[in-house]
Amino acid sequence: MRKYLPNESCCGAVYDNAPADNPFLAALPEMLPRNEFLSATRSTPGLPHDLPQMSSEERRQSLPLLASLFVPLDYMYAVYDQLYRAIRETYTTRTTMEEIRQINSLFCGKENVSYATQAASGSILGVPGIGKTSTIRRALETMPQVIEHTEYMGQPFYRKQVLYLRIECPSDCSVKTLALNLLSALDRAIGSDYLHQLISLRSIAASAVATQVKILCMTHHVGLLLVDEIQNAVETAQRNRQIKPLLKFLVELTNDTATAVYFVGTPVAEQLFVSQEHLKRRTRGIRLLPLKPDGTYRRFLEQLWLYQFTPQQAPLTEKLSNKLFDHSGGIPAYIIKIFQECQAQALLMGQARLDERVMQRAIDILAIKVPKTYSG
Repeated sequence: MRKYLPNESCCGAVYDNAPADNPFLAALPEMLPRNEFLSATRSTPGLPHDLPQMSSEERRQSLPLLASLFVPLDYMYAVYDQLYRAIRETYTTRTTMEEIRQINSLFCGKENVSYATQAASGSILGVPGIGKTSTIRRALETMPQVIEHTEYMGQPFYRKQVLYLRIECPSDCSVKTLALNLLSALDRAIGSDYLHQLISLRSIAASAVATQVKILCMTHHVGLLLVDEIQNAVETAQRNRQIKPLLKFLVELTNDTATAVYFVGTPVAEQLFVSQEHLKRRTRGIRLLPLKPDGTYRRFLEQLWLYQFTPQQAPLTEKLSNKLFDHSGGIPAYIIKIFQECQAQALLMGQARLDERVMQRAIDILAIKVPKTYSG
């Protein structure tokens, strides 16, 4: 039986037999087995019960149902496993007394003397449309975002433990903007008002905002910080060379607070990560390439092929499968988009079912151009 109910953003702490001096580690949700995780993240909406009686217009109105379809693929459990272990590593290296010392050193502006090992850090990079953000969002939704502590070992213990925060990297590479985004995410998670309090101070230096963020990450025991769209920073850096302060702040945040930091984005960010040695070791992780025309692609297509809104069901032939793969580049978002438009065109033309001619018409309308090859 699971410790916490799924899809609950805030839960009361449930402890297991973890070390007595670490309530944050004791309250963590258990790691889900592969089959249970895939079942929890799968989304297969039901087809309308009156589909056979629907008109062409009603069938086309039902096509957006495909947007809520989510077929978990093998790599998604690897993403979940990596994020869960990063959160657990944060609380393994951070005891209550350790946090008190670190917060005091940040308040006093002294050098932080920490005996904890470095927190986890890494990156998850993949081609656009592969499903990075959807996978990460669904993986994180299998655990509560906030755990509320009220009593531990028979003693009052009032804390809010934030397991993860997900923010977008600011396109201007501003440390202050990133810090304010982080405060906004924290406010949404625990219902606080830190962002408004900080903005009300008319002139506050970026360094002061950064220090405040570090203190709040310690105060609310943030386990993992996910920085999405990290390629925004790389593209801006190529124009004005301002990426160093941003990444320096994130590295400092990891070192000073022992909070795990993961970068999420497209392969564009890889050129920056490998160009600097201190980033290279902190940004290793999963690299997601398009699907190959193998069993995984076929299983994905079989799940998708069930959602046909045309009067007759077209069989999944090798010709249709290969044509769809060639023009989508094996990227799931493009596969679904072509399949959806293909049905819309068939219904508009009064055609009973899908075929190669209708699929080509949909491909021409969408004008999807994807690279044929990607570097390893």
